[in-house]
Amino acid sequence: MFDLDRWREIFESIRSNVLRTILSGFTVALGLYIFIVLFGIGTGLKNAFTEGFARDATNLISIFAGKTSVAYGGLQENRQVVLKNDDYSQVIKTDPEKIESSTPRYSTNMTVKYGKESGSYQISGANPDEQIIENRKVTDGRYITNRDLDLKQNVAVIGRMVQRDLLKTGSPIGRDLDINGTFFKVIGVFSDDGGDFDERMITVPITTLQQLKKGSDTVSTIFLTYNTDMTPAQAIAYGDQLQKELKAKNKVSPDDENAIVVRNNAKNMDKTFQFLFIITLIVGFIGMGTLLAGIIGISNIMVYIVKERTQEIGVRKAIGAKPSSIVGLIMQESVVITAISGLVGVGLGVLTLKLIGDSLEKYFIMDPSVGWGLIAVAFICLIISGLVAGFVPAYRASRIKPIEALRAE
Repeated sequence: MFDLDRWREIFESIRSNVLRTILSGFTVALGLYIFIVLFGIGTGLKNAFTEGFARDATNLISIFAGKTSVAYGGLQENRQVVLKNDDYSQVIKTDPEKIESSTPRYSTNMTVKYGKESGSYQISGANPDEQIIENRKVTDGRYITNRDLDLKQNVAVIGRMVQRDLLKTGSPIGRDLDINGTFFKVIGVFSDDGGDFDERMITVPITTLQQLKKGSDTVSTIFLTYNTDMTPAQAIAYGDQLQKELKAKNKVSPDDENAIVVRNNAKNMDKTFQFLFIITLIVGFIGMGTLLAGIIGISNIMVYIVKERTQEIGVRKAIGAKPSSIVGLIMQESVVITAISGLVGVGLGVLTLKLIGDSLEKYFIMDPSVGWGLIAVAFICLIISGLVAGFVPAYRASRIKPIEALRAE
C-alpha cells in the first residue's frame, strides 16, 4: 500500500493511458454527480413544502364557526353559530395531553391613532400562546402574559408594520395608542414570517378586548397545536373528535359541514408526507441507478484493463511476482481511479447545487443541498465497488499461468 515504486507505476500507467483512465472515471464521476444533484433537488422540494407551512405552527388546528346548512334539534337552518369562551374551555379540557399550546382569538378591525397618524388595523384578543402558534418573534419589549389577562390590562403588542406606519422612529415601548377611543400602552413589537399583512396586526389580552365589547364572551377562532408525538392519522382523528363534540354542544347536525369548521394541518401534512415519500423513493431509485451504472462501468473497464495487461501480468509472474502483488497493484489502481473520479463528481455536484441556489423557487425547489453524510456514504460505496471491480478480474488474471499469459494477444 505504501510502496513508493508501486505508486509511481500506477501513476505512470494512468499517464500512459489517459483515454482509458478518462473512460474509467467518467461513469463514476457522472454517477456520483447525478446522484448528488438529484438528491439535492429532492431536498429543495422538501424545503419548499416546509417553508409553505412555516408561516404558522405546522401542527396547527384552527376552529371557527359559520352558518348552519341544515335544520337540527328544533333549530332552523342558516343559523349563525357563535363560539364562546366555554367552547374554548371544552376544547382544552378534551384530552389536554394532546395539546401543546392553545389560544382563543377574538378579532375585529378598529381605528388606531397615534398623534396625527391613524389607520384601520386588525385587533386580536388572545393569550400568550398566540406567539408560539403564529411563530412570532418579539423584536422589542415583551409579549402579553397571563397576568395581563387576569388583570385585563390595557396593553398591546404591535406588528413591525404598525410601528413603521404610526410610531415612525424611536422605541415604541411605553407609548400609548388610541384604539377606538381607549388607550393601550405598547409593551412589545413582533415580526412575523407571514409578511407585511401579519405584521399589520395588534394583539391585546382577549379579556380586555371582550370587556371593551360590553362584556362579550365571543370567540372568533380557536387555535391549538397538537402534540407532535402524534402521527398525522392520530392528529386527524383528534381534530374530528373536537369537531364532533363542538357540534353536539352547539346543537349542530353531525352532517353539517359549514357550522363548525376544523382546519387541521395534519391533513395537509399527511398528504405532503405521502408526496415527499414518493418523491424520495423516485429520487432514491434514480440516484441508486446512476451509482449502479457507475459501478458497472468501472467493472467493465477494469475487465478490459486487465485483459489488455495480460502479457504484462505474464512477464511479472515469469520473473517471480506473487499473485497477491499483482492483485494488489490492479486493485490499488482501480481505487485511485475511482477515488479521483468520485471527488470530481462530488465537486461538480456540489458546485451545481450552489449555482442553482434559489433560482428554482418558482418550481417549488428551495435551497437544494445534500448532507455531507449522504455524500460520504455514496463515496465510500463507490470506493468499495472500485475494490471489488478491480479484485475480480485481477484475481482471475493472477491465476493464469505465465506461458498462457505471454501467448495472449
